[in-house]
Amino acid sequence: MAAVEMNAYETLSPATTEETIRLAGISKYFAAIPALRDINVDFKPGEVHAILGENGAGKSTLMNIIAGTLQPTEGEIIFEGQKVPQMSPDMAASLGIAICFQHPAILNDLSILENLSVALPASVLRNRSTRDLAEQTLRSVCLDLPLNLRSGHMTVAQKHLLEIGKAIAVNPKLLILDEPTASLDQEATEMLFRLIRTAAKNGTAVIYITHRLAEIRQIADRVTVMRDGRIRGAASVSEISDSELVNMIVGRTLEAAFPPKSEAGDLSPVFKVEELSGEGFSNVSFSVARGQILGVAGVSGNGQSELMRALAGLHQTRGAAILHGRQLGQKELLDEAAFMPSDRHLEGVANGLTVRENATFSALEKFATGGILSKTAEHQKVRSIFGDLAVKTPGLEASIQALSGGNQQKVVMARALLSEPGIVIADEPTQGVDVGARFEIYRILRSVSKAGTPVIVNSSDAVELEGICDKVIVMSRGQVVETLVGEEITEERIVAAAVRSEAHDIGHESSGSPQSMSRLRHFMESDIAPVVPLALVTILLGLFVNSQNDNFLSAYNISNILLLATALGFIAMGQTIALLMGGIDLSVGPLAGFLVVIASFFVNEDMSAGVMASGFLLMAVGAFVTGAINGILIRFANFTPIAATLAMYIAIQGLSFLLRENPDGYINSTVTDWVNWQIGPFPVAFLVLVGVTLLGEYALRRSRAGRRLRAVGSNEDSARRVGIRVDLTYVGGYILCSMLTCLGAVMLMTQIGVGDPRQGVAYTLSSITAVVLGGTSLAGGRGTFVGTIMGAVLLTEVLSAVTFLSLTQTYQYLFQGALIVIAALIYSAARRRSA
Repeated sequence: MAAVEMNAYETLSPATTEETIRLAGISKYFAAIPALRDINVDFKPGEVHAILGENGAGKSTLMNIIAGTLQPTEGEIIFEGQKVPQMSPDMAASLGIAICFQHPAILNDLSILENLSVALPASVLRNRSTRDLAEQTLRSVCLDLPLNLRSGHMTVAQKHLLEIGKAIAVNPKLLILDEPTASLDQEATEMLFRLIRTAAKNGTAVIYITHRLAEIRQIADRVTVMRDGRIRGAASVSEISDSELVNMIVGRTLEAAFPPKSEAGDLSPVFKVEELSGEGFSNVSFSVARGQILGVAGVSGNGQSELMRALAGLHQTRGAAILHGRQLGQKELLDEAAFMPSDRHLEGVANGLTVRENATFSALEKFATGGILSKTAEHQKVRSIFGDLAVKTPGLEASIQALSGGNQQKVVMARALLSEPGIVIADEPTQGVDVGARFEIYRILRSVSKAGTPVIVNSSDAVELEGICDKVIVMSRGQVVETLVGEEITEERIVAAAVRSEAHDIGHESSGSPQSMSRLRHFMESDIAPVVPLALVTILLGLFVNSQNDNFLSAYNISNILLLATALGFIAMGQTIALLMGGIDLSVGPLAGFLVVIASFFVNEDMSAGVMASGFLLMAVGAFVTGAINGILIRFANFTPIAATLAMYIAIQGLSFLLRENPDGYINSTVTDWVNWQIGPFPVAFLVLVGVTLLGEYALRRSRAGRRLRAVGSNEDSARRVGIRVDLTYVGGYILCSMLTCLGAVMLMTQIGVGDPRQGVAYTLSSITAVVLGGTSLAGGRGTFVGTIMGAVLLTEVLSAVTFLSLTQTYQYLFQGALIVIAALIYSAARRRSA
């Protein structure tokens, strides 16, 4: 039976008890622009249902609606016969819906174990060890990686496998796989298909989105085609041909998937590589003649990507790379090669730039005369090349994120061609690209090659290499194991050469035991590593100043330093929370001073215990309200963290002066004595700070709330997709930041002894400095409370050292700046050495 053509407003058969989920009349609009229109489709248990369509057809939007990360404008979702009033990620997880996103929702600043503990629902983790479940998940997708590995060090393929493992680990009723094989090699793809078949056999309804028609034949039972936000047809896979599917996908008939290959002619090499070696590959030699496309094949992880990056001049190499008879060094390769990276989201496009800017930023000099850019020339050239590449864009000034994946890849290609390169290096150029865009890319690569520019393509798709390449080198363990030319280039020969190779590994020998090196590397990669250089600098500074003035390390001065560091330490801990979330809190300094002013009206010599208790309660309430307002302004009023907290900075400082124009209201001496009570040279308050720090550090690493806090700072979008309530986490984080500032204000209150509206402001800058010294990332996701407290102690020690050395205050700021630079250099050098 041929495909069932469907009118956009025609519905499928009524829901039956066999359906896991049914979508009825689903439409989605973004600012009046339709992304989905009247979608009616059902998915049944035990069935693999493929969804096909070009990039921008609405497939991912539809899946995000099912997963609850987007809400439909119209229509309803029926799950197991019951209407779902409003789907959310939490609701989807509770119903048994799991999704493997096209762009993995992996949090780079968290370890593999932490990613799984954050993403997997509590019901799955109940009565099971998280570590045991994590190890089982990795085994299920054949990943042999340490659980403490930071996810940012994983390859794209490994992240996809981890994403697949997360989805399958929950034994879902509905499993959504969005382009799961985009970066997988053949072996990993076959493993995935085995997992899908097992899941379907156990009654799971599987939605499988792909651009690869061959995969449909291997894994799917039913197929639905989408185009322009509508369903264009549905059929049993066994009853529809590839040509019919392609016709429905692109809306036109394509006579051939691949353009004709070059005719045999002058085979003298235009570009050749001789005995090229680098990180991950060794002794690679090949040549490319005019009009030829060279393919690089092999099982993923055998040096192909490293070779491509080296040919683009991104890695150092040994050996020779010769273009038109001229040997090129690394700098010359950078100038001559146009590189199309495999991960366009990480390296291919700049998300903050427009479509035009993404296309031209590497070739601006070609539109300039005398150093002055011609906008007219730039626009004309961009429109021309976009026309040649058939780039679909709302406009040249539209955000690059408004384009589909295939059109983003075409923009990357446009940038490569606009630079007029001597050689084109394309690493997985069609990864995640739809059928229509894929054929366009094949045509463009062939056109570039015929024009005389050597083209080198790395692809994990052997069929693709067979169709577009004139010569293919097959790599295994970093070495070329076979070179195929002309009629020799077949899928069978490529795959056989890759899997049957007996090449030896070119890994480097280790000078130490793997276990010791692993532990060292893990420590240097950990957030706690900055504590070591901080402790070293603190000790050396103390010894140096004491050699100049032997009163510096006296019990009295040590106690004084620790007391001052306690106030800064509590405030800096709060600042750490804000920075971990990817924000900042400029209001902590004025807030501390404002809370002391509040206390100066209640915590006085002539006040009763009840009145003084009320003063402390008002301080806590003031801190809570401040934190809540900061969080609400940022999450619900669309203020940036800097704008929101700067506004709060000004408002609180104004309130302080309204309450007290001048210092007044002396603090109760008994309260001061209690707060400043010490055991030997150690203030009890400092010991409390240490206890709070260790408790906070444990919560940050071990508790679900702490991991979610770091997840929000690592990648907000990914955190939301794994079910974290981002807005609530953010508001709660800012409240906690202000409550810790309140503890710092209690210490500040006893140190200055009076309500002074001018006090506290300096703690904003000091707290940020302490956090940065402690190694917390300003970009969010990574940090440590222990490092922050060490930074606070060091800053306070510097202040004391300036006094003991009889230096001016100018030196205090010079020392602070120098210490930040030195600590950062020591930490960075140590990390590079361990890596």
